[in-house]
Amino acid sequence: MFRSSAALLIGIALAAPALAADLELRYGALERMVAEQLFAADGRRYVKGTPKAKCDFAYLEAPHFSAADKAEGRLKISAKFSGRSAMDVFGRCMGMGDSFDLTILASPVARDGLVAMDDVDVTTAKDTYYVRHVRQALKESFQKDFKIDVRDQAKKLIFQPREGSSFQPELSGFNLSDVHVTSDSLVLVVEFKLVVK
Repeated sequence: MFRSSAALLIGIALAAPALAADLELRYGALERMVAEQLFAADGRRYVKGTPKAKCDFAYLEAPHFSAADKAEGRLKISAKFSGRSAMDVFGRCMGMGDSFDLTILASPVARDGLVAMDDVDVTTAKDTYYVRHVRQALKESFQKDFKIDVRDQAKKLIFQPREGSSFQPELSGFNLSDVHVTSDSLVLVVEFKLVVK
């Protein structure tokens, strides 16, 4: 009798709707996650060209994440940009190019289970024709292509199975539903179900 009642209670608990939890991702951890997913082994993210392109390339490196000072709810990403938009003429690059620091302000949002960026602004200390062109291109690229997949990492953080256990818990129905920016972390609102077999 006791066993059947316990089994019924466990069954009811497991049939409950998905749980919601806040997962705080400190900015240092976010930087490591972005470096693993979006940057190559040399620490660069090419937004144009490849490492083999000598005269026509653009990349970001050394990203640093923090909360924007005065813009509530926005993420600040400081990075270094290097690029060239030139032609190879007898082994020499003829055209425009530059290297400079930039700041990206964006509103992180949950979209299709990923962290995406809306309302992107790119600022630089320099202001030349080439730099203005780069700022506009990065703004469009960031809003369209810069997405952080937190599902696998969040699953590992929320649930780590124990070896030798007679139960087989499984995390299912994982969904990223919202994202918030705080002074020291990106807070992910996740919904999930824990199934015990």
